[in-house]
Amino acid sequence: MSKLIDLSHPLEHGQPNFPWDPKLTIRVHNTVESIGYNISQLSMSSHQGTHLDAPFHFYDDGKTLDQMTLNQFYGPATWIDLAAGSFLEAKSEITVEMLQSHAEKFTPGAKILYRTGWDRMFGQPEFFSDFPTLTLEAAQWIADRKIGLLGMDTPTPSSDWLECHHILLKQGVEIVIVEGLTHLEQLPEQFTFIGFPMNLIGRDGSPIRAVACVD
Repeated sequence: MSKLIDLSHPLEHGQPNFPWDPKLTIRVHNTVESIGYNISQLSMSSHQGTHLDAPFHFYDDGKTLDQMTLNQFYGPATWIDLAAGSFLEAKSEITVEMLQSHAEKFTPGAKILYRTGWDRMFGQPEFFSDFPTLTLEAAQWIADRKIGLLGMDTPTPSSDWLECHHILLKQGVEIVIVEGLTHLEQLPEQFTFIGFPMNLIGRDGSPIRAVACVD
């Protein structure tokens, strides 16, 4: 029987996020006592918590969620540990040299998750300000290898967020970027990644329930 490993952070009212993003609000709308059933009202960013980016997130002419294929969010995957069982220090750089030792995994269409150990800071303000960051040279190195999906346990790939997303999401590259993963240390080297977004028409991203299926 396959084992399922949850790679997603839970969502709760008032959860921290990037300061310029909409705040996560989860409120009771009605209850069993008031109308006969419990129902909640949700308000959040399309990039709240564990989520993925579509090319439209940074390109007005980029693909939106509904223009992407389901296979882009599901399939055989592998992970790399950039922290060797520990964690990278705050604001440390993720360089081409750190990725090159795993170069055999960066094949066209591959789904790759990388671990820095930064998920330990989830819920703290520093999670969004001091995370380990891809250099732009490393982002270009990844883009040049034409992988299909890049996941990470940081809230965004790089402190140079604009330039990095432009590299990874531009037409002809269009890597699915999955941000805010957790529990990557529990993964074997090979597994099936499952991370379907909501089917939002014309939109830029979505929270996901990211799961690894291990045989």
